[in-house]
Amino acid sequence: MPDTPNSAQLATDLRTVVTRLLKKLRSHSPSRERLSLTERAVIRQLDEHRQLLPSELAAREKVTAQSMSQILRHLEELGYITRQPQAADKRKVLVSLSAAGRELLHTVRHERDEWLHQTLRDTCSEQERAQLQAVLPLLTRLVEAD
Repeated sequence: MPDTPNSAQLATDLRTVVTRLLKKLRSHSPSRERLSLTERAVIRQLDEHRQLLPSELAAREKVTAQSMSQILRHLEELGYITRQPQAADKRKVLVSLSAAGRELLHTVRHERDEWLHQTLRDTCSEQERAQLQAVLPLLTRLVEAD
């Protein structure tokens, strides 16, 4: 599909708005610890996949094994993850969320969802909320593209 003169501006505007929304969502979660974006992403990955090897987490988050090791060490110090030797190969360690990690994730999501829900109600008409609902599949396709 050929680029239109407006597609570059659309890309810039979309990136700007999405970035600002993410920052706003992060700021409306008072109970969360100060975790890096990658640390939060690792917690989400572990929530989605239950158990992963550190190498799998590093590949998914596109960081080096050394960086992932530091991230996992910090999350373990905070009590958000557990490590357990793999049954088939004791040299490999599976990482999973601890109860505290699941609770943190639940609390942060609830706080952000509540803020966004209230803000959508306060600032958007029912028709505008329907328009946002309609664009979600397009945004999902963008997120899933490689």
